[in-house]
Amino acid sequence: MKAFIFDLDGVLVSTENNHFLAWQRCAHSLGIEFSEKENELLKGVSRIDSLKKILELGKKTIANDEFDRLLKSKNDFYLESIQDLNQDNLLPGVLAVLQSAKAHGILLGVGSSSKNANFILDKLKIQTYFDVVIDGNGVRNPKPDPEVFINGAKALDLSPAECLVFEDAASGIAAAKAGGFTAVGVGNPHIAALADIYLNDLTEFRIEEHA
Repeated sequence: MKAFIFDLDGVLVSTENNHFLAWQRCAHSLGIEFSEKENELLKGVSRIDSLKKILELGKKTIANDEFDRLLKSKNDFYLESIQDLNQDNLLPGVLAVLQSAKAHGILLGVGSSSKNANFILDKLKIQTYFDVVIDGNGVRNPKPDPEVFINGAKALDLSPAECLVFEDAASGIAAAKAGGFTAVGVGNPHIAALADIYLNDLTEFRIEEHA
C-alpha cells in the first residue's frame, strides 16, 4: 500500500464522550431523551445529519434558524470541552504507526466527517504527519458516501486500491468499501464482521505487512 487514510475520532483520538455530552445537551434542550444507545446512531455521521436523526428520534420539527442555532451551540460546547486536548490523548499505537509509515515512505491522510479536523490535529501536534486532510468542509456527501476517501486518494494522486482506510464506524467502513478501498476496522467490535481487517487498536497493526 502506498497510503493510509485515517478517520479521526475513534481512530486517532477519542473525543467520543465530548460529542455525546454535546449532543445530549442539545437533545435535552428539545425535550428528547438521548442516551449512549441513541448516540451509536450518530457515529461517523455529519453534524447536520446527526441533528436530523435526533429530531427524528423525538418526532420533532424545528424552524431553520433554530436548527442552525442548535448546530452552532453544539459545536461551541464541543470545542470548549476539548481545549486541553494534547498528544497524550492519542489512542494506543497511533504515534508509532504514523512515525513508522513516514519511515517507510507511506503517504498519510485524514478522511473525517468532522469540520474541526484541522483544529484537533493541531491540538494533538500531529498535523505535520499528514499529506492531506479532507474533512466535513471538503465534501458534499457525508459517509457512508465514499466521497471523503475518494477525494483523499485523488489529492494523494493514488487509486483507492493503493490506500488503506482506517475506520471505527459502520458508516465509514461502508464508505471505504463503496469507494474500492481496503477497510481496516479499529476499536469497535460491532464493525469487525464488516471490515476487511479488524484491530482492537493500532498497537496490533504491523506496518511491514502492508508497506
